[in-house]
Amino acid sequence: MNTRLFALGLVGGLTCPPALAQDDGQTAFNNSCRTCHTMKEGDNRQGPNLAGIVGRKAGSLPDYNYSSSMKQSGITWHEANLDQFIANPDQVVRGNSMKPYGGITDAAQRKTIIEFLKSRD
Repeated sequence: MNTRLFALGLVGGLTCPPALAQDDGQTAFNNSCRTCHTMKEGDNRQGPNLAGIVGRKAGSLPDYNYSSSMKQSGITWHEANLDQFIANPDQVVRGNSMKPYGGITDAAQRKTIIEFLKSRD
């Protein structure tokens, strides 16, 4: 291997900004949630936008057609119930419309997504 190229690779790798090296939650959100949800207020897709989800009453966006079970759940989203819902939506709100999403078993990944959601509120 050419030593100069190797040295440049090392220097380039060492000078990369930390944000590129660490997942800030955007990747986890994109991989698990973005197919149906956005973080842009008013931009509802198959699922409602998740802008301001923390502290919001479930099923309350006026411009989204929620399942009746979500509207009647009585839930106000916070970290603990978001974690439970992301892990297993059917266990938290039976009859929700999150099919075929089955949940995320990895607690660290759920926490990363929740931190991302909180950072966008």
